[in-house]
Amino acid sequence: MIKKAKVLFLCTGNSCRSQMAEAFARAQHDSWLEAYSAGIVAHGLNPVAVEVMAELGINMSTHASKKVADLGTNTFDLVVTVCGHADERCPVFATETKVIHQAFDDPPKLAAQVEGEAQGRAIYRRVRDEIKTFIETLPVILRQD
Repeated sequence: MIKKAKVLFLCTGNSCRSQMAEAFARAQHDSWLEAYSAGIVAHGLNPVAVEVMAELGINMSTHASKKVADLGTNTFDLVVTVCGHADERCPVFATETKVIHQAFDDPPKLAAQVEGEAQGRAIYRRVRDEIKTFIETLPVILRQD
């Protein structure tokens, strides 16, 4: 049995971006990767994120928002911070853990600044699609020294 790479997606509240990244990683790379997500704090799962992921056939409705401490003693091969706040406050991981920063816009914050539900959903979809594209690059990122 081949050891799966463990990847953690870290965000501020583990409600939207990191949850989407975890879900895409599981959907695209489950055969060789164990995906996790967590936040600096736990804000609860964002229902609009769940809806826009469902549009692509990915069910996040059973996900739960959690903090890094909730993950126990897991060690990770890669930690990806997906927002500036998490990057600035990223906990220290074991020396063999590769940590990278890949920022994505905050859909709830941006959606609150536009008029109408349709424009807000469009922001969620754009960020969702950007995260999906990034997740496709994980095999290359994990191979880099």
